[in-house]
Amino acid sequence: MYLHVGNNQNIRIREIIGIFDADTATVSAVTKQYISAANAQKAIRFASEELPKSFVLYRDSKTGQFCICFSQLSTASLCGRVEQFGGF
Repeated sequence: MYLHVGNNQNIRIREIIGIFDADTATVSAVTKQYISAANAQKAIRFASEELPKSFVLYRDSKTGQFCICFSQLSTASLCGRVEQFGGF
């Protein structure tokens, strides 16, 4: 099963590590550092050009690389979609 994160972008549910709120999670210095490193490795995707409300950390099955996808959808919306398919 896949999670639709917006703008025709889908992530395989079994590859998802976590879904995070962009406002609260990015306050931590460790998270900022991780996102910066992911950006340097070109491991960040954007599901929309709108202001992101959440981000999904997942492992790309093709490359094995950990990636981040920013989404305009809220964490509640994304988690609700995952639960419709039986959760993680």
